[in-house]
Amino acid sequence: MTWTPEFLWPLGIASAVAIVVAVAGAVLTETGAWYDALKKPSWKPPDWAFGPVWTTIFVLTVIAAALAWVAAEGTEARPLIFWALTINAVLNIAWSGIFFKLRRPDWALAEVVLLWFSILGLIVALGSVSGWAGILLLPYLAWVSTASFLNLRIVQMNAPFR
Repeated sequence: MTWTPEFLWPLGIASAVAIVVAVAGAVLTETGAWYDALKKPSWKPPDWAFGPVWTTIFVLTVIAAALAWVAAEGTEARPLIFWALTINAVLNIAWSGIFFKLRRPDWALAEVVLLWFSILGLIVALGSVSGWAGILLLPYLAWVSTASFLNLRIVQMNAPFR
């Protein structure tokens, strides 16, 4: 990774997009009486862990996006990278809105499957032009895998939802 303008521009753009996605997700994440009343499994990560984990994931994703964008210069991979990142960003935001704003963990469970596959698609799309970019996305996949099981257990422990 070299700190050239060719790298810094995509890094800056990816950073700005990540901030928008993070803020949108945070705004849609309304914990409160409804969330506190949900039954949750004993293995649920503590609430304080979500912020640092998501910050780390966003930083790694920004670096991965910039690495892949630079590595894909002059190839036909750039449109695929752009759309893979865009679809993932939309699904990332949507999960928070569905789970917290609409208060529908059951619908969020279906949506998180799409989010998980979008992360897998990111790993393939970005990793095909930069091995490091693909590797940097593995913690994202691991965290959303954990979140998916947590979402499943919340649905199982609290259904039905209206």
